[in-house]
Amino acid sequence: MGTRSTIALEFADLTVQAVYCHWDGYVSNNGRILSQHWSDPFKLQTLIDQGNLSSLGTELGESHEFDKSFPIGSPEHDWCKFYARDRGETDHLQAHEFSSWDSYCVTYDGEQYDYCLRRDGTWWVRTADGVHMPLADVLLTEHE
Repeated sequence: MGTRSTIALEFADLTVQAVYCHWDGYVSNNGRILSQHWSDPFKLQTLIDQGNLSSLGTELGESHEFDKSFPIGSPEHDWCKFYARDRGETDHLQAHEFSSWDSYCVTYDGEQYDYCLRRDGTWWVRTADGVHMPLADVLLTEHE
């Protein structure tokens, strides 16, 4: 069973783009990966441009067989898996656009975790309790 999440980017004009990610959305996995590897908004935009994901990796990677497993320690092991690029699915898999942060928050309250890189460069997360918090604060409390 997947731990569903969304990954979003807020732009200077206050609009938001978001994609869905099916696996491992919990803070100690996707939250950590986003914080450590996807905090550059231009890099994050390249991820969002690929559309919905099956699983988030530390690198965008290249097109590959969706079901192929790569050995731990290989560069390919850390690649993202996208439904369109790697599985060939194309229906309803592109990023969703929202007119504002509030619109995004109202729309995506059904996933277990929602992550957004805000325009000030801070990652925010909405966890299962429905509260939005800075991701750094949530990651910090997980280590205590």
